[in-house]
Amino acid sequence: MKRRNLLWYSLLFTAGCTTGINSTSNNSEQLPITTPKNLKFAVTDISGIENLQRDFGSFKTILEEILGLKIEFFPVKNPIAAAPALLSREVDIVFAGPSEYLILNARAKAIPIIAIERISYHSIIVVPANSQIKLLSQLKGKTIAMRKIGSTSGHIAPTKILIDAGLNPQTDFKTVMLDDKGVQALKKGEVDAWATASDRYKNILESEGLSEKNFSIIFTSKLLPNDVFVASNQLPSSFIEDMRSRMINNQDKLIQSLLTAKANQKYKGSKLITANDTDYNMIREVYQKIGQGNFL
Repeated sequence: MKRRNLLWYSLLFTAGCTTGINSTSNNSEQLPITTPKNLKFAVTDISGIENLQRDFGSFKTILEEILGLKIEFFPVKNPIAAAPALLSREVDIVFAGPSEYLILNARAKAIPIIAIERISYHSIIVVPANSQIKLLSQLKGKTIAMRKIGSTSGHIAPTKILIDAGLNPQTDFKTVMLDDKGVQALKKGEVDAWATASDRYKNILESEGLSEKNFSIIFTSKLLPNDVFVASNQLPSSFIEDMRSRMINNQDKLIQSLLTAKANQKYKGSKLITANDTDYNMIREVYQKIGQGNFL
């Protein structure tokens, strides 16, 4: 299912590869001797310097103060492009979504620095209020609108929900990727259900001029895996450990700096926590189930 899209990203990665002890958070303390002179920072789902500056400019400034290092933005053309950039040391740290983290970990051996835990990050499956569908099992043979290939909350997690309900993602239902227009397709009866993120749900309805009373949420997932900051494995391990410590100790400043951008309001109430690779096994499982295990 959707093999061509994932293989295309894999080809993009291949092409890109052919190109080119915890310390205190007090900035007066010296960083490890092996500290790099500067860092290049990318965000997997943001392209263009202007967009990076708009959404992460304040964060970059605070992180520079915390680390005592100059940080430069490194724009990537697509989420997969961060992997070859890490391998070639064109970029040092990357902020990635859960699915992108797995690609960076598998293809570039990226090292997780710290994760950002969102308090209301769930996947939900929605049907019209007057729908006869009340149970996930009733979605067999139906068409479901999802967001986009690889989206944790809008593709991977909803697929896991349906797998756990006993449905085969390759034979038991049809998936159409409609981004945030899935709600309009649901309203028009073009699809039977719509999968989205709980923290996007109200915003999407508001932007589309729709009311919650017209819809029914038939399932809400458990809290989803976190977005994560990763580092190049070519950075000294002592430096990565020190950076992790400083980010945790200064997390209030870092979270507040993210919230200065409209696009980052989803991180309101979030906290920085240790990133554990096993937290992302759910996503690995789904890729296996949809026949894309080799992608990771």
